[in-house]
Amino acid sequence: MDRLLEFFLRRVTVEGMSMAPTYLPGERLTALRRWRRVRTGDVVVVRDPRNADRWLLKRCVGRMGTKLDLRGDNADASTDSRVFGLVPARRAVYIVLKRA
Repeated sequence: MDRLLEFFLRRVTVEGMSMAPTYLPGERLTALRRWRRVRTGDVVVVRDPRNADRWLLKRCVGRMGTKLDLRGDNADASTDSRVFGLVPARRAVYIVLKRA
């Protein structure tokens, strides 16, 4: 049962300053497996396009067809679409709902 719940619901601990001041290191967030199309403004949990073993927390700032422009809220501390380009929407696995 726990595995099934983990498939749909994910607790995320923020690491780094890329989403500051919205989310700070150590904050715990609740994210739900994507059940709808990602919208501009959504904060998503996505596999890093450069390293699939790593997860990133980013805000969707735009859509270009089936690709997302993902950015950190803190541009000076974020590695995001400005570095690795647009990300296929299917890679956005979870949408952040709230602080845990």
